[in-house]
Formats: sequence, structure tokens, C-alpha cells
Amino acid sequence: MNMSTLLSLSAIMASMALPASAQDLHSSRRSISYHTVDIQGLKIFYREAGPVDAPTVLLLHGFPSSSRMWEPLLPLLADKYHLIAPDYPGFGNSSVPSPSDFSYTFDNLANVIGELTTKLGLNDYVLFMQDYGGPVGFRMALSHPERVRAIIIQNAVSHEQGLSPLWIARKKYWADPAHELEALKANFTSLEATRQRHLGTSPRPERYDPDTWIDEYAFLTRPGQPEIQTTLFLDYRTNVASYPKWQDWLRKTRPPTLVVWGKYDPSFTVAGAMAYRNDVPDAEVHILEAGHFALDEATDEIASLARDFLARLDGRKG
Repeated sequence: MNMSTLLSLSAIMASMALPASAQDLHSSRRSISYHTVDIQGLKIFYREAGPVDAPTVLLLHGFPSSSRMWEPLLPLLADKYHLIAPDYPGFGNSSVPSPSDFSYTFDNLANVIGELTTKLGLNDYVLFMQDYGGPVGFRMALSHPERVRAIIIQNAVSHEQGLSPLWIARKKYWADPAHELEALKANFTSLEATRQRHLGTSPRPERYDPDTWIDEYAFLTRPGQPEIQTTLFLDYRTNVASYPKWQDWLRKTRPPTLVVWGKYDPSFTVAGAMAYRNDVPDAEVHILEAGHFALDEATDEIASLARDFLARLDGRKG
């Protein structure tokens, strides 16, 4: 066989190898899409991924994030699950009406997202709740318990023992908002507070992408945001007052429950994670080497735990 023939065969084999390698790569990002729908005259943005006929997971974001926080997780679940991740009014890519035009309360956020699920025909879903997603999701669950197949909790508190010492300053704002407003902003909405919300006490700060808190701080400093966020946070006291009601629902309903909790969270303590077992004794609780936004550091672990939990709900392999 001459050199020319060898070179030709080598080129053919190389060209065959490349497509074969590419065919082994399957990115489920190809199913992710981005939408906006009208709810109560507001443009509500949501991310959607996965087959529409698959079991639905409704992912509810925290403060000061948006549905963007779920982006690392969506491709890891989208092969088998229908994922819907909305932005609340005043957050992310949804409409941002002023407090004079929209009542920024957790009741109202839950009503808007509840209407979104109705408009999208979501009558049976797993609630995946992080931070503010807890108050929104529990209100939705109590309004339509028949829709909730199970719950996944990721650093969302429903028990007072879950509130860290940082909440001492925040509770002062509830008691005297006029005089405590500036202290709240320093404790709650400053760049350093936004950064620390991610890092917490993690011993591996090099694993955290600074774009997360820089982007969130840019969001917090948009026109109108300080008033919106301090108005909404004043209503957070209604969440603490609602804890007994949510706990009662958990005890009576005992939904299949998965808790994945970043232990380096500066705001919510590990005791808040363990407290779910007081209400749902069979709750699966996993304490992770991660912070308040546990997907920053434990994406693969959370995806694995969620896939296993969701698969067992449906009696199939994850």
C-alpha cells in the first residue's frame, strides 16, 4: 500500500471519527426555551425545559435571584422532566411595577404564580422551593393541595429555628421600618451582603463565580428596586407568622419530601433543615457542602438526589 493510499485512508477514518464522537454528546439544553405570558396585566417570564408530557417540576427561586438560578440544574433534569421556572413580579425578566401599582406581598406573588400555573395547565407538579420560593410555594400548596405531588426544599425555612442571628437586625426593621430602613439595606441589599449570601462560611470561595452576586447586585440597584425589595421584605413577617400553618399542612398531608440544604448558609441554619422531619418523619434530609444558593457548589449532587427522588415517585429509574 503506497503512501498516498495510507493518507487517504487516514483522512477517511478521521472524518468518520469526528461525527461519531459528536453523536455521543447530548446536551439537554436544546429543550430549554424562554417565554413571557400576560398575568393580571403583567408580563411574567418563565424558563421551560424538558418534554411537555413528562412529570412537571415547578421551580421557585429565591432573593435576590430569579429563575436564572436554576439554569445549572435544568439541563440535568430536562431529559425526563417538564421543568417550569418563573420570575416573580419585580424580579428577573418579569414586569417590575412600582409598589404604588402592585402590592408586593407574598400572598400576591403566590397568586400571580398560581395563575401562571393555571394558564399553563399545570395541575400536577412537584414544588422545588428555594428561599423566597418557600413562602410562595407553601401558599400555593395550601391553596391547591391537590396539585402538589411532592416537595423539594433547598434552603427555604418553615421553622423559626432555621433563622440565623442575621435575622435579629431584620426583625428590627419589621418592628420599626421608618427608623431601621438604612440598617436593613446595609444588612440585606449591599454588595457585600449580596456577595456573602453566596459565600457564607464556605471554605472553598474559589469555587464561586463572582458573576452571580455582581449580577444580583446590578438587579438590586435597578431603578425602583430598593423600594420594591424593602416593601416586600416588610411583608416577610407574615411568613414567620404562617410557619405554624405550613407545619400543620405538612403534618397532615405528609407529602413526599426531599430536603437538600447548603450548610454554609449565613441566613438559614441547618436546624431549619432538620426541622422538616418533625412534620414529615420520612422526609429525606441531605446536608451539603454548599451555601444558601447550593447550586453554586453542589449542582451535580443536587441533580443526583433530585433525579433519584423524582424517579421513586414515578417508580422508575432516575
